[in-house]
Amino acid sequence: QVQLVESGGGLVQAGGSLRLSCAASGSISTINVMNWYRRAPGKQRELVATITSGASMNYADSVKGRFTISRDNAKNTMDLQMNSLKPEDTAVYYCNARGNFRFGRPQYDYWGQGTQVTVSS
Repeated sequence: QVQLVESGGGLVQAGGSLRLSCAASGSISTINVMNWYRRAPGKQRELVATITSGASMNYADSVKGRFTISRDNAKNTMDLQMNSLKPEDTAVYYCNARGNFRFGRPQYDYWGQGTQVTVSS
């Protein structure tokens, strides 16, 4: 049972940077997969970036080369460094943790409340 809290959102101009942080109430060292999702106005929630317990990382094509996901197990945090921000990056960003997959389904699925990122042109 883990609680997740996002922080670091805000308003920035296109081309600027933000660093989002997800703080977990407990250890994340055994969490198989941690993700950043986002939901833009009028859009479905999309997966932005993923980091596994083995520190394997993956990114949506739309953010590849601009965003970097990281995890600090000692601090129980996961971050998303966002550079070269574009107006289309405007969304609520959510921290997610899933693990203990069985038969294609995670046995836990934790979500934060989200943090707003707004990129102006």
